[in-house]
Amino acid sequence: MSVSVGGVAKRPSVEDEARFWSIVEAAWERLGPEPAALRRALRERDPAAGDVDPYAIGEWFSPFLDQLRALAADLPSEELTALDRVVERKLYDLDRADIHAVTDGSDDGFLYARGHIVALGREFYEAVRADPALAVPDGECESICYLFAHLHDKLFGDWPRTGSGISRESFSNPAGWRE
Repeated sequence: MSVSVGGVAKRPSVEDEARFWSIVEAAWERLGPEPAALRRALRERDPAAGDVDPYAIGEWFSPFLDQLRALAADLPSEELTALDRVVERKLYDLDRADIHAVTDGSDDGFLYARGHIVALGREFYEAVRADPALAVPDGECESICYLFAHLHDKLFGDWPRTGSGISRESFSNPAGWRE
């Protein structure tokens, strides 16, 4: 869990969030029109209709993550920490019972399911926040959950200290689990 700095929890800035979503979109754009069409279909589908294969995007996660790493490989420590803070916050905000009811999963499985939602980009993320039925049952993208932290460790020899005071781990957001 991240520890707050000086007792004050640090939230991602608007600029950091914009930078995060921009780098996610840039990584997807490098892969061409096919994954763009799959992402759009996932976002716009009627989950009850079953006319869209929600798992077709899975083959694109590895090249997407490679592109994301490449785009972030030269960033300084402060920027990688800021990006990790954004991922941490997005995963935390998705840590909700109504989303878990769709995705299912154990502690790790639900974390990876939330990673799947974040990895698909801002529009999908916002769509799922508004309508959890759009989440993909058993969808997962484990690597994005700690991608910037691992990159920070590789480049600078330690994990970033986000100072957020929250955890990205499953079932840690009390507001998401109120009855």
